[in-house]
Amino acid sequence: MRAITGAFHAVLLASLLGVLVAPSAANQPSPPPTPPKERALAELLPVELIAKGVTHREFTTTDAAGRVRGDVIEVNLADPAVRTDLLTAGAVAARSTVKHLADSRDAVAAVNGDFFDLGRTSAPAGPAVSSGDPLKAAVPQGRRLAPAVWGAEVEYVFRVGADRRAAIDRLVLEASATSSHGTVPVVALNQYAIPVGGVGLFTADWGAASRAGSVCGSDTDADAGCALDILEVLVRDGVVAAVSPQAGEGRLAAAEVVLLGRDGGAGLLRSLQVGDPVQVNYQLTPESGVAPRFAVGGSPILRDGVAARQLDDSARAPRSGAAVSADGRRMYLVTIDGRQAASVGATLAEFAGLLRQLGGDDGMNLDGGGSSTLVYRKPGEQQVTIVNSPSDATPRMVPNGIGVFSSRPK
Repeated sequence: MRAITGAFHAVLLASLLGVLVAPSAANQPSPPPTPPKERALAELLPVELIAKGVTHREFTTTDAAGRVRGDVIEVNLADPAVRTDLLTAGAVAARSTVKHLADSRDAVAAVNGDFFDLGRTSAPAGPAVSSGDPLKAAVPQGRRLAPAVWGAEVEYVFRVGADRRAAIDRLVLEASATSSHGTVPVVALNQYAIPVGGVGLFTADWGAASRAGSVCGSDTDADAGCALDILEVLVRDGVVAAVSPQAGEGRLAAAEVVLLGRDGGAGLLRSLQVGDPVQVNYQLTPESGVAPRFAVGGSPILRDGVAARQLDDSARAPRSGAAVSADGRRMYLVTIDGRQAASVGATLAEFAGLLRQLGGDDGMNLDGGGSSTLVYRKPGEQQVTIVNSPSDATPRMVPNGIGVFSSRPK
């Protein structure tokens, strides 16, 4: 964050506190200041330089329910020293702590990412892109494990594009498998839930977790029974190598992919036989037309400076989020502590307002609760430090996060 001094600093701080600043009429007493709105920023602590283009600030907010504290990492994406990427545990269906995710990639800062299939495969719900490569697509809307947000369909992502600007975007899977028998539409990529009647694609990026759970449940109920008709087709070097009536497990080789059909999708694959050539194509198409450098799933709660409709304003919890300035050049990674005496947490409606006050024009709600974790590496240190106060007794393992990379300050 650039240093702000003098009168401009006073005006900005007053704005953040929700106080109206206006000239008083001649010979008239100044009107009383407008009371700060609930959840207005009460205090922004001094800027702490982490690395070139990356700073940290603590903050507190005012609220009738009690004190709330949080942290914000501000990233200048216009600084050529700065890079961003998705952090993963080495596979889509794998988890690690945010600290380990950051240290393993030498990141200077990171926050936890998407909601995920907790207690099952650990795979995230939304699309994911790492270093420009598509890792996975979105599960059916009804299988997403996240607080309800009006209009927040699961294809939405927070991303930084090839243009080095951050934005909320939407990534839609376009995929197919073509053989001499025709072309089969593919509706899932490395997902813990394949839509009923569809064909899913698994690559080496999925990891070693079993694929069996992806053909269980319905599009709206994770606990519904498994499909009765299942067919898995292993394709190696573009040729069908094996066909099985059940889903397998174990990490695939780089030259291997699996086509897994359930219900009607299994019928679509039944014409394939061992030895048949198959061409598999897939891509995640950005609604904006801008190719993502990285992308992580979440729920848009702030668009063009306006909070999403009907956001919950009753349930308080620890929160994590990512926001971007109107020009796309400033990224904010934010956590709010909760479920503890020192900080009561925030509702989704409050969190949207806070992201706006911190500088966000668009903002995304990421996985919260015990997953909410923010880390950064202090100058001179070799590892990152957890700077928020997670609500779990030990740091929770998560499938992905947003990583920030930059040269260390001298």
